Parts: sequence; structure tokens; C-alpha cells
Amino acid sequence: MAGTDDSILRGAPEAASAIDNEILRGAEEDAKEVAFIQNYMGVENRDLFTEEDIYYCLDVLFEYIDNMSDQADADGFIDIDTEEIAKHIQKKAKKEGMGPYDRDALILLIDAELEYNEKN
Repeated sequence: MAGTDDSILRGAPEAASAIDNEILRGAEEDAKEVAFIQNYMGVENRDLFTEEDIYYCLDVLFEYIDNMSDQADADGFIDIDTEEIAKHIQKKAKKEGMGPYDRDALILLIDAELEYNEKN
């Protein structure tokens, strides 16, 4: 092919490899987060949520907090009401066919996530 820039083709595997590595790092971090949450919740509560449930609840939690960003104070802090977030997760999960999740268990999961973020 006339005019083909071979340097673009040679660089493609390196770029793909960098993206793959970034995805792997993200997956490893997610796995660490889930393990932390499971450990935080303790053996007696470990069976309340599957990994899929934890990922789902975290997605809903982050979405909820993102929607609260306009309520941040001057320092960027948001008042987190774990009871309200737990109710929101329950309501959304019911609509989407997930759960059901016990409110106290959700509060424990939310507390675990907040603790994880505090440490990292």
C-alpha cells in the first residue's frame, strides 16, 4: 500500500498492550475493593452479597453520590446518609430485578466502601 505509515502499525500492539494493562490494573483494584468489603463485613455477613451483588450495589452507590455532587460544601464534602442510600439501592434493585437486599446489610456494605475509600 503506497503511503502507509508503518510506524502507526508498529505502535498499535504497544498501545493495545498499555490499554490491556490498564484494564487489568482496574480489575485487580476492583477485586481488592470487593475483598476488603467482604472482610470488613465479617464471616457472619459474607453470604449476604455475592461479588455480583457487591459490584451492583457499588455502581448504584457511586451513581447516587455523583448525583449529589451539587450538594457538596465549599471544601467539596458531601453529607452521606447511609440510611437514605440504602433505601435508594433497595428501590433501584427492586426495579431492576436485583436483590432483595436487607437495609442493615446495605448500610454495612456502604460503611465498608466508605472505609475502603478512606484508606486509599
